[in-house]
Amino acid sequence: MSEIGHAKLNISVESFRDQLTKVMKLPSSDESGQLRGSILVLIQFDVCEEIRLDRLREIFSAQTVQKPPLKHALPNYVRYQRPPVVESAETLVLETGERLHGQIKYYDYGVVSVIFELPFVGDWQRLIQLSSSWVWDVDFSAHAQRIAKKRLELATAALIKPYQEWLNEDYFIFHLRELSGSPTAPELLLHRGKEISQIVRGDVTELSESERQEVLQSGISYSVRDLAVIGWNASFLYDTPTGAETAIQLLEYANSQLLEFRHYDDLLTNELERVYNSLEQGTGIFARWRLARQATKLNTVLLEVTELTEHADNAIKFLSDMFSARLYKLAASKVGVPDYKNLVNSKVQTARELYHFMVDQFNQSRAFFLELTVVIILVIELFYLFRGHPF
Repeated sequence: MSEIGHAKLNISVESFRDQLTKVMKLPSSDESGQLRGSILVLIQFDVCEEIRLDRLREIFSAQTVQKPPLKHALPNYVRYQRPPVVESAETLVLETGERLHGQIKYYDYGVVSVIFELPFVGDWQRLIQLSSSWVWDVDFSAHAQRIAKKRLELATAALIKPYQEWLNEDYFIFHLRELSGSPTAPELLLHRGKEISQIVRGDVTELSESERQEVLQSGISYSVRDLAVIGWNASFLYDTPTGAETAIQLLEYANSQLLEFRHYDDLLTNELERVYNSLEQGTGIFARWRLARQATKLNTVLLEVTELTEHADNAIKFLSDMFSARLYKLAASKVGVPDYKNLVNSKVQTARELYHFMVDQFNQSRAFFLELTVVIILVIELFYLFRGHPF
């Protein structure tokens, strides 16, 4: 075949490939590298029972977070009961050279969120590598705790019942705002589901088909041009910056709830263990008298847990926005909020039953003591009566 024939054949093949790419909407090799967005690292700490936000604003002169934007123009669908206080934090420089911008949020129910953000431009493989490295190898919690402690040392007057030890939760959000060709959510899942599942799992290994489907079934979209795939430790978002803000704040709120329920679970576990040890020490008359004080303390803990649980549950409201409510429900389910909430509710019920048992034991002891006192008085009266000396 002549060189002209070869050239025509190559042109025909290239033309056919271009047409096939357009029909199937598959990204070409050049297009596949054009990813733009940001990576967010969310580290949260449970630092105290409550933060007085008004006092904190006076100390830090910070601004409150505005209501998160929604997928559509209707306002006031998602609202914080008490908007958190937010301030900028120092830039975090990793050993690999990345510079992450920092931000701190303070919630009235005692949670502090430290958020690091890295603008991202690269390809899918680079994003997968960063996901695996950051999720498993980089200790962001140590950096975040150092920053949070440094700030809270200046805000002790705003903290109610601060804790000596802080529980923490970390979470990663991989947000892409621009993809070459602007694919729809179904196209993105079809052609990049393998990479998305690896990013959410934080694994450079190609996942099996069953594991991939397990990850991708947690996807949710409001329109054909956005996608959120929620995992227990990380999420993938494909949306505009404005659209992604709602998902980011709901993921942050779900993780803060998980942190609070973990605290309540630990608190109830320790209190129940103390009660069980006390009951094992003896059930005599005098031991039962001590149950009144212990029952009162147990009931105080129950009231505190109930109040704090309602506080955390009601911190954010969904007003007629069913998509945001469904997105939050999915996020809470994936990170484990319902599981810990059920644990707490179960221990609360056990504690209530123990409280009633302890009160009953005390009442029986008190009744026995009163009856014994009456009998002793009668015996003394009879003794003096038989001796001829009225009492």
